[in-house]
Amino acid sequence: MSNPNLNWAAINADPRFQSLHKKKAIFLWGLMIFSVIYYFLLPLGAAYLPSIFKVKVWGVINVGILFALSEFVVAWSIAFIYAKRANAKFDAMAREIIQEAEHIGRIEASATPARAREPNVAVATKMIGA
Repeated sequence: MSNPNLNWAAINADPRFQSLHKKKAIFLWGLMIFSVIYYFLLPLGAAYLPSIFKVKVWGVINVGILFALSEFVVAWSIAFIYAKRANAKFDAMAREIIQEAEHIGRIEASATPARAREPNVAVATKMIGA
């Protein structure tokens, strides 16, 4: 949906958009912090707790190898959790905003100078979550 006549500032100021952006940012920051901590547990554990990582579980398989393999499971789980949340909540909120984007822009377009109605790259980038 690339309409240069939309009032991007009005869409950005819309409380529903602000709510979507805030909820999405909080959720993504939480996932990112968890994944970074989990990722760095492997090298830190191998460096500072080698006795735990060397514990044999089955044959030549030890705790360190299992923990390293669990990184893949955690990464896919995080992707699944995000997709589930996005499909259930974020997409519905975004669809509502998109459906009313022209209406939001039209309401404030008459009171806003033409220059302010031009697409703002920073606002557009924020809207797509980049």
